[in-house]
Amino acid sequence: MLGISYEGATAVIATVGAGLRSFEVDGVPYVETFGADEKPPMSAGAVLVPWPNRTAGACWVLDGVVQQLEVTEPARGNAIHGLVRRRAWAVLEHTGSLVSLRTTIEPQAGWPAALHVTVSYALDDNGLTVTHGVKNVGDLATPFGVGTHPYPRAGNASTDACTLTLAATTVVPLDVERMVPSGPAVPVEGTEYDFRSGRGLDGVRLDTPFGGCEPGRDGLVHHSLVASSGGVEVWADPAFRWVQVYTPDSYPGRGRAVAIEPMTCPPDALNSGVDLIWVAPGESWGARWGIKPLGASGS
Repeated sequence: MLGISYEGATAVIATVGAGLRSFEVDGVPYVETFGADEKPPMSAGAVLVPWPNRTAGACWVLDGVVQQLEVTEPARGNAIHGLVRRRAWAVLEHTGSLVSLRTTIEPQAGWPAALHVTVSYALDDNGLTVTHGVKNVGDLATPFGVGTHPYPRAGNASTDACTLTLAATTVVPLDVERMVPSGPAVPVEGTEYDFRSGRGLDGVRLDTPFGGCEPGRDGLVHHSLVASSGGVEVWADPAFRWVQVYTPDSYPGRGRAVAIEPMTCPPDALNSGVDLIWVAPGESWGARWGIKPLGASGS
């Protein structure tokens, strides 16, 4: 585990998986955490590369060649959450307020391309900023997606006391047996999935991919979780125009929790092709997201 700090803010990042274990400001938690010797429960804080969410049947096609991934969600027959969650990442830099890590995805069964993958966590006056990078270090052009799996929390407020606001304008219908898309994204307007103006989470159950995340005036996408006592914002570059929201009832030590997961593409994008990012040999890509504590007014 690697700790960073800035004034009253602290964060801890795991070297296995390079995921976010904790983020606090003045002792107040703004993400759900887990023990230093525990595996991240429910993929908490995970980095999801080279695809987020699920690939249906653990199978996709590149340049006419069928790629068979390992089935990592056996109950549904899918490959879930990419290839780097359980890898030991190398530390590139570790200062007081910044840590950067890297891993390499080598060509393997189901994934024929070579990628260098980096992630940096930095604390400053605005909270926590996470920067992702992907570079094609092989000889094959490849598509990919990036996601992350934080469980933000509005300080010490209970999840059911919070209002969830999303920048999403569409929602993806799912095959509930396999949890993969059953059709293209549809508008949220007029449905129970419209969180653009905020909705209380009491009684709301979601394991749902949303899309069409529109940037605000500052050019960033903004999602938030706010209670009367304060709140938290998950912001992202426009590259993260998708977001998965998951509301488990049994997060260890917490019970009801909520994951707000920025993604560059929807579930099963390796098959649908929707919003996949392509990099040619030698090309690189990067984008940011972050977590910002909010006051009681939501600002």
